[in-house]
Amino acid sequence: MSREVCQTHVWITTLQRVLFQFMPAGTYGAGKIPSNQGDEMVLIGLGSNRGDSRDFVLRAMMRLEQFSAGEMLRSHLWQTSPVDCPLGSGDFINAAVAFEACSALTPESLLADLKSLEVEFGRALNAVPNAPREIDLDLLLFDDHIRDSSDFTLPHPRAVNRLFVLAPAAEVLPEAIWPNNGHSINQLLAKLQTDEQVTRLELALR
Repeated sequence: MSREVCQTHVWITTLQRVLFQFMPAGTYGAGKIPSNQGDEMVLIGLGSNRGDSRDFVLRAMMRLEQFSAGEMLRSHLWQTSPVDCPLGSGDFINAAVAFEACSALTPESLLADLKSLEVEFGRALNAVPNAPREIDLDLLLFDDHIRDSSDFTLPHPRAVNRLFVLAPAAEVLPEAIWPNNGHSINQLLAKLQTDEQVTRLELALR
């Protein structure tokens, strides 16, 4: 899919960016994206713990705007402890974005584009699992689509057990229902028990 396919639909204005700065945590999306009937919601988790992680995450957010048919909602940046990573791995910068998928987008095409973006940002194709990386772009939800194959599982199979995923996600889509379990992201976050350490940083605007 062309990376320019949705560029003409991006309408995040300077005024909207300024207004977002003054909105309390948890109210940016309130779980609702302005949409027309038939539009599909996408939720993506971002993370980095190598190089200038804040810059990588913010630049990746800007690149993701090309897939949106409307407003893209952004969480704060979060500093989080590494989970299931090699010994000595540094803290991550994590975030989440949500948007209406442009009409040509499918779960499979978006997954392929996310992988291409990861490589573009410097991530090695055959890196050690969970080793430090410039960027992670995880497709968490694509509306209510479900996939279960050897190379693609949707919704993201481990997201509901990870605070570093749910905390940012709850800022942009708190009331979104997770397919297969019937719980909202806020509910999943409230019941999660974990020893992960997370700290909310600034709102992810640029």
